[in-house]
Amino acid sequence: MDAGDLYDRIGAGYAVGRRTEPRIAARIWAALGDAETVLNVGAGTGSYEPPDRAVTAVEPSAVMRAQRPPEAAPCVAASAESLPFADGAFDAATAILSDHHWRDPLAGLRELRRVARRVVVFQWEYAQIPRFWLVREYLPELTASLSGRSSLTERMAALGARAEPVEIPWDCADGFFHAHWRRPEAYLREDVRRATSVWAGVGPVVERRAVAALRTDLDSGAWHARNRELLGLATAELGARLLVSD
Repeated sequence: MDAGDLYDRIGAGYAVGRRTEPRIAARIWAALGDAETVLNVGAGTGSYEPPDRAVTAVEPSAVMRAQRPPEAAPCVAASAESLPFADGAFDAATAILSDHHWRDPLAGLRELRRVARRVVVFQWEYAQIPRFWLVREYLPELTASLSGRSSLTERMAALGARAEPVEIPWDCADGFFHAHWRRPEAYLREDVRRATSVWAGVGPVVERRAVAALRTDLDSGAWHARNRELLGLATAELGARLLVSD
C-alpha cells in the first residue's frame, strides 16, 4: 500500500491531531537557510510549511489534501519517487515524517535531491525506536516491522546529508507517535492513537492488548516505577533526526 492509499484510509482527522510543533519547526526552518522556494513532499495537511517562503506541496492522498486550510500552499497530487518538476526547480525540499511511507524511500530522497539544491528531512533513526518505552514495554511487534527499512546511514548517503539530533519537548504540540513520551495517559485516548499510522500498522488486536496493559500499569503505578526518570525531563532524545544536505 502506498502513502496515498494508506492515508486515504486512515487520514481523516489528521488536521486536528497533527499540528506544527513550533520548537521543531524552528529547527527545520533554520535548516532551510536562505531558500526562497521550498518543495514539501508528503505534505499532509500543511504542518511545518514555512509562512515566509514560496512553498509548493506534494501530497498523494486526496483525504489529506482536502484537510489543508484555504491559506495553505498550493498542493500537487504526486509521489515522491516521481516528482513532476525539473532538475533544480526549488531552492530547498523538505519531507517531514513522511518518507517511511514511500514505496522506495531512497529513490524518493534522491528525487528530492534532484529537484532542490538543499534537502531537509525530519525523521526517526529506526534503530532507536525499539528503545522507546511504548515500543519496548507494550508494542514489541513494531520492532519486527522495522526490519528492512533504510538505515540512517543509507538515507544520509542518498541525500549527501549530515544528521542532527532533535530532542522532543515533553509538551509537544504535534501528535506524532513519540510525542507523549512523558504523558503516557494520552495513549489511552482513541483520538491520539488515530493521529498516527503506527496503530493502524500493528492492527486492532495488538492495539487493544497494548492499551489494556498500559492502562493496568498506569492504574497500579507500575509504569511510573519503571519510567520515573522521564518525569523530570523537559526534552528527550528519542531518535528524532534532522537530515540536512548542503
